[in-house]
Amino acid sequence: MGNADIGLIGLAVMGENLVLNMESKGFSAAVYNRTASRVEEFVKGRGSGKKITGCFSMAELAAELKKPRKAMIMVKAGKAVDETIEQLLEVLEKGDIIIDGGNSNYQDTIRRTAYVESKGLLYIGTGVSGGEEGALTGPSIMPGGSPAAWPLVKPVLQAISAKVDSDRIPCCDWVGEDGAGHFVKMVHNGIEYGDMQLICETYDLMKNVLGLSYDEMGNVFDQWNRGSLGSYLIEITRDIIRYKDDDGAPLAEKILDTAGQKGTGKWTGIAALEFGVPLTLIGEAVFGRCLSAAKDERVRAAKIFSSPKKIPPEDKAVFIRDLEKALYASKVVSYAQGYLLMREAAKEYKWNLNYGGIALMWRGGCIIRSVFLGKIKDAFDKNPDIENLLLDSFFSGIIEDAQGSWRRVVSAAVQNGIPVPAFASALSYFDGYRSDRLPANLLQAQRDYFGAHTYERTDKKRGEFFHTNWTGHGGTTSASTYVV
Repeated sequence: MGNADIGLIGLAVMGENLVLNMESKGFSAAVYNRTASRVEEFVKGRGSGKKITGCFSMAELAAELKKPRKAMIMVKAGKAVDETIEQLLEVLEKGDIIIDGGNSNYQDTIRRTAYVESKGLLYIGTGVSGGEEGALTGPSIMPGGSPAAWPLVKPVLQAISAKVDSDRIPCCDWVGEDGAGHFVKMVHNGIEYGDMQLICETYDLMKNVLGLSYDEMGNVFDQWNRGSLGSYLIEITRDIIRYKDDDGAPLAEKILDTAGQKGTGKWTGIAALEFGVPLTLIGEAVFGRCLSAAKDERVRAAKIFSSPKKIPPEDKAVFIRDLEKALYASKVVSYAQGYLLMREAAKEYKWNLNYGGIALMWRGGCIIRSVFLGKIKDAFDKNPDIENLLLDSFFSGIIEDAQGSWRRVVSAAVQNGIPVPAFASALSYFDGYRSDRLPANLLQAQRDYFGAHTYERTDKKRGEFFHTNWTGHGGTTSASTYVV
């Protein structure tokens, strides 16, 4: 039996930084990478002089670990994780723990947890957010999987996580069984997509409607970062906007407008469709990236279609305040939708999610960290069973105060031909949510017309269904006597 506290497989930058983070917190580590030269390079370079042992086989890694062994996988999500699990099962024993710290699909984690437990071992699937810097200095960590494994990995994971408040509360706590940790990380990434899209739309309006210079935009983002919109993404946007290329021109202006994505935003949208949750803003953020990728086609279309004549707002300062309120209100909607998705998944999989605790885990280390998240924790502390964050008194006040600004921003975007799918979808969701009657009555009549799907009536009790012969003279028939 060895002396290393934890083993790590996969020495890409995230893996390296996590190991260095662990070692800096007093834990010894054994590392393995499929390419042996990568191990040698790391232990002789960044890992030199530290309590890090390089290993050149899975058996050697297992021999270096204290029991119960803890082996963390940091390889590309998908087939590579399954292959690594199989290799570890050959060298580990009952009671040992396998940890997947990559961006795995939560359904894969549900399957893997059951499989590894069937072999007598324990499994953790954990989301890790914060990028390369967060991995080294303190990420947000969202663990789920085998409950019995949590007390054994808790000291390491909480030690390396980000800390918030004067009490140094770790941004890491148990999320739930099997795939809960990776599901919460997936929703985090979806919200990240939404936040980034909203900020990009804000930048577009500042630049192409208000006509602000890059320096002026940088000053606005800097001011916002000192207030209620203070967040990591606003902060880095300020820095990006202000960054000058070698010739003194804004570097952002020279970057090709085609956005990449790794799939977690898409997974969030797919899950929303599966659970029937209107995750409209995040969905539009994903589609916005897809549309940006059609660069050549967009360039051709721009030569064919005319653009509306620009109608700049009369008062720039007033419109900037409107933008700030619209951005905050849309952000509230995005998080409200994300929490609805987590709630539905928890019902389906019987996860006991701590929604306020999740907000706390996101307050530090991760990409979506912001002062705003403390308000979400407060909302769930007041009412753990709240149906929708929009119903919390703090957030309903924000939304009510922002309505005029929100509508003016979306209207200005439409008049000026600026695409704002995230702003507009957030506002449309809010308008739908606050409506006590939607046109779905006509939709149900249409479904009944072409498919005899039946409908309920406002003048009858709920749960009683009817069918109408819309083209004949058969009239309306109660579904209790009509077989669909």
